[in-house]
Amino acid sequence: MIELSERIQVADWKKEKHVPVIECPDQVASDEVFEVKVSLGKEIAHPNTTEHHISWISLYFQPEGEKFTHQVGHFEFTAHGESTAGPNQGPVYTNHAVVASLKVNAPGTLYALAFCNIHGLWQSGKEITLS
Repeated sequence: MIELSERIQVADWKKEKHVPVIECPDQVASDEVFEVKVSLGKEIAHPNTTEHHISWISLYFQPEGEKFTHQVGHFEFTAHGESTAGPNQGPVYTNHAVVASLKVNAPGTLYALAFCNIHGLWQSGKEITLS
């Protein structure tokens, strides 16, 4: 059996439109709230149509030296122009970008996982240090 982890794709977000982009400070103060933005298509736009869209983004934190990963949030995008008039005729389209506020008390790595309804799972990560 193939493991799910073997199906998670990684690439450079500057060259691949499906890779989540994590934007936040490289260094944060312990126990102080900071913002993390996760988006797709920063350099190369990702479609947002009924037929081809990002369904969700999940954000995780892996404290340095610890075994378990902690989920920060899971964000679903459910409006992609669907309508009774037909595909891409609807009045609303969600944008595949989120902002989460959080605080950490240990250095570690933020991971973002995004799901494209056609091209599957994509991951990126960003290390965070404490000041």
